[in-house]
Amino acid sequence: MTSDLLKDIGDRICSKRKQLGLTQEEVADKMDVSIQMISNLERGNKAIKIDNLIKISEILGVSTDYILTDKNTNEDFSELAKRISKLSKEDFNMINMLVEYCLNKS
Repeated sequence: MTSDLLKDIGDRICSKRKQLGLTQEEVADKMDVSIQMISNLERGNKAIKIDNLIKISEILGVSTDYILTDKNTNEDFSELAKRISKLSKEDFNMINMLVEYCLNKS
């Protein structure tokens, strides 16, 4: 893997971890690995092993496709829909307006 690809993978892992409010330590504990390994992954200093890719995708609630390629799958959209369904009507309407804005701005 190229260093740019490793950096992109690390950026997606870091971004999703922060979005979920998880620390590197919490992710490391859940994966049963060192914090240093998570740090190296997020900085793009180390390639991710397949078993760790599967573990981290489950912890972050995203597909391995998303981590590797930045492309969402139907499973990713389904997970997002589940999360949105838990919102209040007011918050749901806000999300809906944001989606409409994003679709119509171009």
